[in-house]
Amino acid sequence: MSSSNVEVSIPLSQRDTNDLSEMTSSDLKSCTKKAILSFCNISYQVKVKSGFLLGRKTVENEILSNISGIMRPGLNAILGPTGAGKSVLLDVLAARKHPEKFSKDVLINGEPRSANFKYHSGYVTQDDVMMGTLTVRENLRFSAALRLPMTMTNHEKNRKINEIIEQLGLCKVADVQVGTEQIHGVSRSERKKTSIAIELVTNPSILFLDEPTNALDSSTAHNLFLLLKRISKQGRTIIFSIRQPRHSVFKIFDSITLLAAGKLIFHGPVQSAIEHFASAGYNCEPCTNPADFFLDVISGDLIAMESDRDEEDHECENIEEFSFKEESVTEKLAKFYVNSSLYRDTKSELDQLSHNQQRSSAFKEFTYATSFWHQLRWISWRSCKNFVSDRRTSILEIITIIMEGLLIAGFFFGIKNDCSTIQTRVWMFYVLTACHCFAYVSAVQIFLGEKQLFEHEHMSGYYRQSSYFLEKVLCNLLPRRLLQSFIITIVVYLIVELNPAVKAFFIMLLTLWMVACSADFMTLALTIDQNLLNPMTTFLTVRYFHYMLRFSVMALFFGISVSQLSWLQYISIPYFGMKALQHNDFLGQNFCEGLSETEISGCPNFVICTGEEFLRSVDIDLSPWGLWQNHMALGAVIIIFFIIAFLKLLLFKRLV
Repeated sequence: MSSSNVEVSIPLSQRDTNDLSEMTSSDLKSCTKKAILSFCNISYQVKVKSGFLLGRKTVENEILSNISGIMRPGLNAILGPTGAGKSVLLDVLAARKHPEKFSKDVLINGEPRSANFKYHSGYVTQDDVMMGTLTVRENLRFSAALRLPMTMTNHEKNRKINEIIEQLGLCKVADVQVGTEQIHGVSRSERKKTSIAIELVTNPSILFLDEPTNALDSSTAHNLFLLLKRISKQGRTIIFSIRQPRHSVFKIFDSITLLAAGKLIFHGPVQSAIEHFASAGYNCEPCTNPADFFLDVISGDLIAMESDRDEEDHECENIEEFSFKEESVTEKLAKFYVNSSLYRDTKSELDQLSHNQQRSSAFKEFTYATSFWHQLRWISWRSCKNFVSDRRTSILEIITIIMEGLLIAGFFFGIKNDCSTIQTRVWMFYVLTACHCFAYVSAVQIFLGEKQLFEHEHMSGYYRQSSYFLEKVLCNLLPRRLLQSFIITIVVYLIVELNPAVKAFFIMLLTLWMVACSADFMTLALTIDQNLLNPMTTFLTVRYFHYMLRFSVMALFFGISVSQLSWLQYISIPYFGMKALQHNDFLGQNFCEGLSETEISGCPNFVICTGEEFLRSVDIDLSPWGLWQNHMALGAVIIIFFIIAFLKLLLFKRLV
């Protein structure tokens, strides 16, 4: 691994990164120049908190320790036992880890990674993250629309997609849905090929894969690596983590990087690995899989097998000796590699590649290939396709809403417009308001349901967080709430006798929709910057609606008689909603029309013949402004919490 073998290629960072949207198809083809990825003394730490309350301490846990190497065009494998740091190293090299958590820098052809690094690299996740309700071609089309330059025509993009589909042998399933837990789709091997095809859309010089053989059988894994080998011969540098490959797969590798407990055990060509371990005193038998042999040596299993030959009376001592030797083997092999000629040659070449280079943070300032509105349009397109394609889930959601409306309306079935049912009607408005308030849980689930998909696509440079958030609000959250309010309002109007005016129907629909949206945006504003739902945040949200609903009942039945609690009306979403619903339904109503004096005197509790009388009794303004001020208050809640959520998103750069 001498410096004379360095291939001359155009550094990716020397290309113009100011405006990637101006790249043409010819520029994109030039991005397939061979790329040599080098890294020197990479260390990665994470902070772990331990203890309780005042005794809590923060300790830095080192995941990677002084890892150096060079990845050339071909198949570059990262091997090691579980917990060795394979995936962390892969993420560091792929610029998917925060630069402040690891030391040193990663270079491409001797230059720091540029702002458009993600256009010249692809990342295939372990779990094949993609939209399962879309077809193979539609997933590729979405990737091409957001990651290829806007100057490329649709004809050029479609031609590129067809070439990749043919290259990876996906022609038969190109128009088949990828599949979900409810939808039967393509096979696992075809799903993995689709994940690779999505990344090949940008013609990347470097392709990263995290455990590509996960959940694949031996034959399928072998065929997959034959495909990757064919792709690597086009001049691509393919870097992947893998746990325990079979012998036929291992023979395809060009170089391997062995890790154990975050330390570098070996890095270099496959052919040199066996010789290196032999020089350390570990000989691989001719019929043994080298990958299994390396892992056995690293984990200390070979020493354990030697210990088993000892006397059975010393079994406990052998186990303790094995634990000690397992730790010492890792240290011994790491030091042995540092003192080897392979390491010295690698360091010499790294010094030449990184000569006079300082650590750069350019890749943090990532630029997108498409505009904000272009991203918003295509994310909206995918959401609509997802809703239409996933008919079972969509129909089930509609049926659930209808059943909810029938349950509420059925409970209040038989209510008439007379003075004896006013309180019952108020209770119905209370139930409707509570139903829409507690639907806030599904607002967070809209984001959590696609959390893994969003994280992968955002880190791969598909779209901005702001465009994704705005699309979820405008094309998913608001329409879902409108559909829920519309169905429930229709069902209730068909079963219960409410204000028959057409205007009253739409006002009730608007009120319920605004109540639901207010609850949703308040929840999003609280949870938008969290990795997971915080139990404390969930508790506070639930408590808020419980107390505000109770306050609304007391205030609207008995008026706000306690001045110390009167301020609660200004922060209560249910209070505004119930006031608007009662104002809309009761104003102009004559409950005693057609009733005799005997029937009126027989009404329970109290006699109120007009809606105006009841509204006055609970301190509700009778003027049209009394109705619209409640809607304006709900609208202000929606706008304020939306702005808070959006600002927190821009500040913390993190969704729920």
